[in-house]
Amino acid sequence: MSRLRVTPMRGQGRDRLYVTLRDGTTVAWYDKDTGRVSVLSGAGREEVLSALAPYLAGEVTVGPPRVPTPADLDRLSLHPDDDLAPNRPGEGVHAELDALRDARGDALGDAGSGRLSGSSGGGRVSGASSFLPRRRWERQDPRQAELLAQETVGDRLDRLEDAGWRVLHSIPLPGAARIDHLAIGPAGVLAVRTLPARKRRVAVADPMVRVGRAAPVPHLRWARRAAERASRALAAEVRPVLAVVEPVRLDAVPTPRDVRILRDSEIAALASLGGVLKPADIESLYATARDRHSWLLV
Repeated sequence: MSRLRVTPMRGQGRDRLYVTLRDGTTVAWYDKDTGRVSVLSGAGREEVLSALAPYLAGEVTVGPPRVPTPADLDRLSLHPDDDLAPNRPGEGVHAELDALRDARGDALGDAGSGRLSGSSGGGRVSGASSFLPRRRWERQDPRQAELLAQETVGDRLDRLEDAGWRVLHSIPLPGAARIDHLAIGPAGVLAVRTLPARKRRVAVADPMVRVGRAAPVPHLRWARRAAERASRALAAEVRPVLAVVEPVRLDAVPTPRDVRILRDSEIAALASLGGVLKPADIESLYATARDRHSWLLV
């Protein structure tokens, strides 16, 4: 029986297999994206390759771990509370909905116990019928559609990492604002604003955007503002993007020069663009962007 165990782990845009001793000590890992097996002390090269043999595909490079770049060292020095990389798409909306669920749960609990104001002990609670069933109010809350759109765009952006992009979600800014998504890649830095529009027509008349029959909203102005703030934080050019999720029709004539308007299904095409940033520049900007302190004064 081998003394080595192989465990898969995904995260931070990486897909790896870790090789560990029975006590949990890591002795090697296989990075599927780069095809490299990094071997530490504690196990021999042949022993590690034997344990990984069922999982290896194609040619692999074997050797010691690569020397960390300055961006790697900056990332490792970040306190977990200051690292924005773990943020989920729609992190701010998640927090709002969670708080509302907790508040409704407390109120419903009070209603069931007869503790709502204006109710007499043991009597029927007046107004309790005004509470919608939990699942019904969740469906009716417009933030659910916003969260779904954020997750859709976030998932499509995350898939760009195989093409050399680095992505952050829900970046908090002073004044309770947020940048929905920040994508840093060969084509430059993009501040992406998400617009939920499932099965509705979207009409763009710069700077206003109308979704369905709702009143026009200055989404393009807000997208430009987010890109300007990101540019100050990163000391780099940042281009605004409006990602429209599942519209039945999208009219943007004339097309704004400075704001890229995309359907969510068109995000994958960004992988074919380049010529702006080199890999080292991407990593350096990403290291700056993931630090919460970078955004405190914008």
